[in-house]
Amino acid sequence: MDLEDMGKRIRMKRISRSMSQEELAEKTNLSVPYIGMLERGERKPSIDSFVLISDVLNATADELLCGNLKKGYLVRLAKYEEKIAKLTPEEAKRFYRVVDALLEM
Repeated sequence: MDLEDMGKRIRMKRISRSMSQEELAEKTNLSVPYIGMLERGERKPSIDSFVLISDVLNATADELLCGNLKKGYLVRLAKYEEKIAKLTPEEAKRFYRVVDALLEM
């Protein structure tokens, strides 16, 4: 997880709401130093803290995690590519037939 990217998104969302770190901390019952560490990517929020922050900022998880989700998919795709490269030609044909069938659904 890229904490720095997530922290930047939290900060941008907070600023777009014309909210200071102090106000966000007060509304979430979290400390100002903790909010600062999150925004700098120095700490990973607990799920409870993440939900509180998302709610107060009126942000979806997608908005705050966007970069992290995309990077996760890229890592997964790279692993799939490695596995596919090891398939025999016949296994690869079957694999692609299944994937094609799924994508047509």
